[in-house]
Amino acid sequence: MFPIVVKNLSLVINKKILLNNLTCELTSHGITVIMGPNGAGKSLFVRCLHGLSKPTDGSILYGNVPVGAVTRGRQSMVFQSPKLLRRSVIENLRFVANLNKKNNQNLTGLLKETDLSLLKDQQVSTLSGGEKQRLSLTRALVSNPEILFLDEATSSLDPRSVSIIESLLKEKKLKNLKIILITHDINQAKRIADDIIFMNNGKISETGLANDFFLNPQSQEAKAFLKGDLIIQ
Repeated sequence: MFPIVVKNLSLVINKKILLNNLTCELTSHGITVIMGPNGAGKSLFVRCLHGLSKPTDGSILYGNVPVGAVTRGRQSMVFQSPKLLRRSVIENLRFVANLNKKNNQNLTGLLKETDLSLLKDQQVSTLSGGEKQRLSLTRALVSNPEILFLDEATSSLDPRSVSIIESLLKEKKLKNLKIILITHDINQAKRIADDIIFMNNGKISETGLANDFFLNPQSQEAKAFLKGDLIIQ
């Protein structure tokens, strides 16, 4: 699955260039955080990486395997808005376990990791927003993915849920789960990122190690973003 090589990736919809000639390479190590202002193309880029959107031009290779059904089967994704079944907490996990033939997965143990053990028989409709998103993350981990995508998965959540999710991501990183996460939260990126992809206007403006990026950003767009001065086009 690694390295993930993106070469000359473009996406055009209704004659509008939304992703413009993206090229980068991601290794299996750590947490990659994708940052940039609204409309930068971050979510579209991740959708292409996950195989949900088909680029107009360019390529994505996982090792030597093109993005597609094979690569997507070894990945999971958590969206900004939780997408859950109208069932109990544990039934949501069992559904994914059956779908992926992971019936030997320790579902109770996964719930414990996201502090949902006491809610396992509760209906999803009764959960808070933070609990629903923690369940979304738990469910994404049932298939034991090699790569986990998160698209603004902690935005607007309560601090406790954010802390639980960040702690779990750090723990899973140490167990060789590759994590690719979109966030607008600069402080969150500083807490968990190993490397950064910074996007603006459908282009990659800068990539690099997180410490280097925050201490000495190279692009004018990144400098302006970190200062809160970047004007969204």
